[in-house]
Amino acid sequence: MSALNPISAESGSMRATAEAVTIYRRLRSIKTEASRADPFAAHVLACALTAAIIDSQNVCDNVSAALGLDRIALAGLVAEWLPGGATLVPLSIQPTALVIDEEESQLLMLLERFCLDNATTTRWISKIVTRRAMSPRHLWQDLGLINRGELTQLLERWFPQLAMENLDNMKWKKFFYRKICELEGFSLCAAPSCRECNDFDGCFGEERGESALARLAR
Repeated sequence: MSALNPISAESGSMRATAEAVTIYRRLRSIKTEASRADPFAAHVLACALTAAIIDSQNVCDNVSAALGLDRIALAGLVAEWLPGGATLVPLSIQPTALVIDEEESQLLMLLERFCLDNATTTRWISKIVTRRAMSPRHLWQDLGLINRGELTQLLERWFPQLAMENLDNMKWKKFFYRKICELEGFSLCAAPSCRECNDFDGCFGEERGESALARLAR
């Protein structure tokens, strides 16, 4: 339908963006000590939770599954950072445990290996990035961020050593999986160097697309 009616597709995209902006603003409508002290962290968490709420309406069974946090962790995040979301997230029906497959487990172990510290918020962000990375879009879109630059800032903030190793600015999902392979002792690509790889654009090309929160950026 969207291919035959681009006007309808554009209207649908605008509605989705408007919904995301409304959710985001409600999440951040009540300030906390944490959100005042660290507005970037509050922004990152609000973006991710916005994306999870929207996905839970269309794909996932619940917000916890979409975000990667069980009921206790999700309740803690909302209370500490985003109390405006208390009416948006039905905490009582969220699961007390989440199923994590092998792929997600490997990525989580990678992030936890390189995380800045063992603070509760850092652990939440590790799990959120891991779960959202299982989605098919660019990672910054998975996380509901406004652009790739915000994702880079996130990774440099909470996973500085890992971020520093992405010297050639490889797409972050590609970089994560290459790093996992390196730690396992084998190469992800048969090419002698990235510059000689036939899939160079797939690893390093421009990440096009618009965030659901693009209106905030504008």
